[in-house]
Amino acid sequence: MLELEALPCSGSSQTCPTEVFVSLGKFHSSSALLPCGVPQGSILGPLLFSIYLLPLGHIIKKHKVSFHFYADDCQIYLPLKHNDPLRSILESLKDIRAWLALNFLNFNEKKTEVIIFGPSGPGVPPSDLGPLTSCVKPIVTSLGVKCDTALKMDKQVNTVVRKSFFQLRQLSKVKPFISFCDLERVLHTSVTTHLDYCNGLYIGIDQASLSHLQMVQNAAAHLLTGTRKREHITLFLPPYTGFHFRIHFKILLLAFKVLNGLAPSHLSDLLHRYAPQRSLRSSDQSLLAVPMSRLKHRGDRAFTVVAPKLWNKLPLHIRLAPTLEMFKSLLKTHFFFKGFLGVLSESVCS
Repeated sequence: MLELEALPCSGSSQTCPTEVFVSLGKFHSSSALLPCGVPQGSILGPLLFSIYLLPLGHIIKKHKVSFHFYADDCQIYLPLKHNDPLRSILESLKDIRAWLALNFLNFNEKKTEVIIFGPSGPGVPPSDLGPLTSCVKPIVTSLGVKCDTALKMDKQVNTVVRKSFFQLRQLSKVKPFISFCDLERVLHTSVTTHLDYCNGLYIGIDQASLSHLQMVQNAAAHLLTGTRKREHITLFLPPYTGFHFRIHFKILLLAFKVLNGLAPSHLSDLLHRYAPQRSLRSSDQSLLAVPMSRLKHRGDRAFTVVAPKLWNKLPLHIRLAPTLEMFKSLLKTHFFFKGFLGVLSESVCS
């Protein structure tokens, strides 16, 4: 992941000063000259910066390296086999540095990070990374998500759990002074958002990490309802009970959007409808083709594999839902009954 920062323009012929100030109601701050760029926090800032970086994408494509841009967060990545050279990515970085220098941007090496995803065992030799050797990290943060080399998501889960319990402790202090509705709203804002952010990445993680996330959800429900810690909280949880249902809900929601033309093109290319070679009863069941995966603990966690598997297990009336809102409602009801019946069977067995 590359980090960029703006450099001031030099030379009167390259500057185009703009007078800027802050306005709030009837009040205005003193003005200042802005020789280049736009004020941080402006509405047009991210759009203008993306337009400014358009040539950089063409430079990276020339070296056949994949990339993602999000404002000043640039990620380049390349699939590697054991003995593949890293010449293409190193040459692309050389051209990136040259382009940035000509366009008043700086390649910030202090914030640049490299991570190598691969099976356990020896990975890419550090000597092959050249100038990137010092940037190799075991864990990097991408858009607020902490990714490790083994994709176990342990660090991300621990961070979410720690932040969520901190918010719960703070809310427990003010609970006597706010209404039930306000407490519910604040819980969703400060805790549920942490749990649901990019939770599709948690598919396939180990049971211990999943139980920690479930513990946070249970604690939030106990705080909201005022029930004791040892009381069963299933009936007080949202319709899709159990944290693994929240993960499945996010993935299935994306699958529905893909099948109904509501998702971006880069997701739509990942799923394909099941088309048997001859006429079968399953032809009109709105099923998805499940591709073969080579690595069970990693390949089976890919969206292209896990989304069709979850989708094909849904009842037909949910798969054929005509609208997004109806699909959400039917899916939540489906997960609620699955979670409730699971708890009921546990109670009977005990």
